[in-house]
Amino acid sequence: MGHQEVYKVEVYARVRRAVQVDGMSRRQAAREFGVSRKTIQKMLAYSEPPGYARKKPVLRPKLGPWLGIIDQILEDDPSQPKKQRHTAKRIWERLRDELGAEVAETTVRDYVRRRRRELGLTAEAYCPQVYDPGVTAEVDWGEAKVIIAGVLMTVGLFLMRACFSGACFVMAFETQSQQAFFEGHVAAFEFFGGVFAGQVRYDNLKAAAKKTLKGRRRVENERFVAFRSHYLYEAWFTLVGIEGAHEKGGVEGEVGRFRRSHLVPVPEFGSLEEFNDQLQAFCIQDLRRTISGRSVTVGELLSREIDCLRPLPVERFPTWEESTCRVNQKSMVTVRRNHYSVPVRLVGLKVLVRVGAREITVWHDGREVARHPRLRGSELRSARLDHYLELLQKKPGALQHSLALRQEREQGRWLECFDQLWRAIEGKVGASEAARQMVDVLLLCREHDLRVVELAVRGALAAGAHDGRAVAVLIDRRERPEPRTLSELPERLAQHQRPEPELGDYDQLLDREAAR
Repeated sequence: MGHQEVYKVEVYARVRRAVQVDGMSRRQAAREFGVSRKTIQKMLAYSEPPGYARKKPVLRPKLGPWLGIIDQILEDDPSQPKKQRHTAKRIWERLRDELGAEVAETTVRDYVRRRRRELGLTAEAYCPQVYDPGVTAEVDWGEAKVIIAGVLMTVGLFLMRACFSGACFVMAFETQSQQAFFEGHVAAFEFFGGVFAGQVRYDNLKAAAKKTLKGRRRVENERFVAFRSHYLYEAWFTLVGIEGAHEKGGVEGEVGRFRRSHLVPVPEFGSLEEFNDQLQAFCIQDLRRTISGRSVTVGELLSREIDCLRPLPVERFPTWEESTCRVNQKSMVTVRRNHYSVPVRLVGLKVLVRVGAREITVWHDGREVARHPRLRGSELRSARLDHYLELLQKKPGALQHSLALRQEREQGRWLECFDQLWRAIEGKVGASEAARQMVDVLLLCREHDLRVVELAVRGALAAGAHDGRAVAVLIDRRERPEPRTLSELPERLAQHQRPEPELGDYDQLLDREAAR
């Protein structure tokens, strides 16, 4: 407090005592202290100077040009996904990064806070918690909107947050199934480099608890108990309802923070795998941030926490579910009301199917024979052309209109040069023989890399050799070792040099025979 402000407080005290204790009149006090009677009246109303009350709003020349944009963002946010709306910080970041605005973050925060206060929004209070390193983690599911391959979809976000460091692992799944629940845990433990030695906190997730009892007691799912037994940690469940709403507030708050920081506006990716790669990059990027109230980064605290984690088991927990299916005459197995192709040699046999969160794998005699992305829906089909090639050798006419070929084209696995070669061969020898030769070309993809086969097909087209056998010849020439030059002949012959034979031993045998 400055000297002038201290002086004013002293004057207030002297005036108030002179009038209210000593009985001095207000007019006399005004003459005695050299101030107006109006000021004397204010001094009697306040025990200290009340301070300056601003009558007009503060002028913000740097923020002014951007007020319309900020207002528009706040007006548009209600139409966006509820959990992917802008924070004041995110608005400031977008002004800075996208528009080059040179305005302080606090200035934007103050303006956004005032506007939201006008809407009657208030913040909830909470009690800060502290944790020991490597002991406790929290798990929760969130949701987010994302555009995958041009389609807007809602994905489940699996989050595991380390309570000591605040580091968080995030992974996206198409559904919040038990397989996804387990796969998320396995990936999270591998991201952190170990298992939390104490407990992992959950709410009433069906993947973990099949029945809720009084208080925190749960009848846990048997698969979940086996999972915990594999990784050797304890589960801790929150209370039901509003009482337990904030018992794992760290991860619940992290769901919103992560969405607002990295998924606003709604992002777009070519595939779910690409999206998950970016999510992991975001998790690593967040290690550089500093949580409010701390003096070191999340990454620095995580480096201390990693040393306290229990080592990972030697083997991963089998997160999939297994079932036995019989292969039908269309060389497909039915799994969860959807159909997946397998090699035609397995028609009529029983196979083992492993149902994962993202993939379906089929096994026979201990070997994997097919792998498909897991279909979402009912009565959908996934067919691989490679599974039907032996059948198509005998029935080449079925290739053109096969489901497998249609899906290969739709999913971008069928090369344009294959169609060019197919048309060229058909114009030369007819449709049936052309299809048969194309099957032979496709069989080459089993033994050689697709890129090699593609180059051979393009080479055959360029040479005008419109024949499937020409592709095989070009691949053979490409992979055949080059003949060695004659200049290397002396060196090559030297490798086979042997000492000259000696006949001494043979002469001794002849002498012995003659002496008999």
